[in-house]
Amino acid sequence: MNMKGFPTIFLFICFVLVITNCFMVEADTCKPSGKLRGKKPPPGKCNKGHDSDCCQEGKFYNTYTCSPPVSSHTKATLTLNGFGPKEDGGGPCECDNNYHKDSELIVALSTGWFNKKKRCMNYINIHGNGKTVKAKVVDECDSTMGCDDEHDYQPPCANNIVDASDAVWDALGVYGDKRGEMEI
Repeated sequence: MNMKGFPTIFLFICFVLVITNCFMVEADTCKPSGKLRGKKPPPGKCNKGHDSDCCQEGKFYNTYTCSPPVSSHTKATLTLNGFGPKEDGGGPCECDNNYHKDSELIVALSTGWFNKKKRCMNYINIHGNGKTVKAKVVDECDSTMGCDDEHDYQPPCANNIVDASDAVWDALGVYGDKRGEMEI
């Protein structure tokens, strides 16, 4: 048996196992923290703007207190959100208690990434559609609660949401009915 290539093969196998384990650890680090039972919104209370979902009575929705760890390969879902009064974002933004124009490069992050306001007014880079956009964090996309008046009778956000203004979608070169949800 020729043992010359053994150290190289052994190191390659170890490298593959370590890389595979890293991906598996990242995927397993944020599991649902609970469930929330949906309530039927009162008439006219759930704003369906920007293709928003309304809670369904009796349906169970996962809640999360965490988000996946951030790295150069973290996947997220970009969604469309309005940050002004009477838009689908609900009330004023958590970071500054103000409403914002959809012409601003702004986002809301899932609860874990929002990190108890620690990311407020900081900028994040969003990579999608072959472009990169720098946007300011102004709000939380609540992953722990929903289906109530405060959350516009919308379900809790998933743990990997970047809820973006029209301006962010424009900057990424995504227009019209192609907006709404995109992996970034």
